[in-house]
Amino acid sequence: MSSINAVGLKAYLQTQNFDFQKTKKSEKEGNSFTDTLKNSLKKVNDLQEQKESMIKAFAAGEEQNIHELMITLQKANIAMQMTSAVRNKVLEAYKEIMHLTF
Repeated sequence: MSSINAVGLKAYLQTQNFDFQKTKKSEKEGNSFTDTLKNSLKKVNDLQEQKESMIKAFAAGEEQNIHELMITLQKANIAMQMTSAVRNKVLEAYKEIMHLTF
């Protein structure tokens, strides 16, 4: 990839034949990064809520299935770890972009 130190980002993308209209179109279709991120965070939140409700039910003696509880705990734990890993990668990429000179 060529260096973009002396050229503005927009000019650089134009020289690489980047299609700005295509990205605007995909945002209107609802397939944007923001929608994907919101949906993913909602799923993680739902898993956390399910975990909490199962813990309460088990502690109250309403539910006796320890296997289901442990599976739900692990699913919620893995989802939270993956969310943290993605957040860390996004922050790392942001810091890297901030260090670029245009």
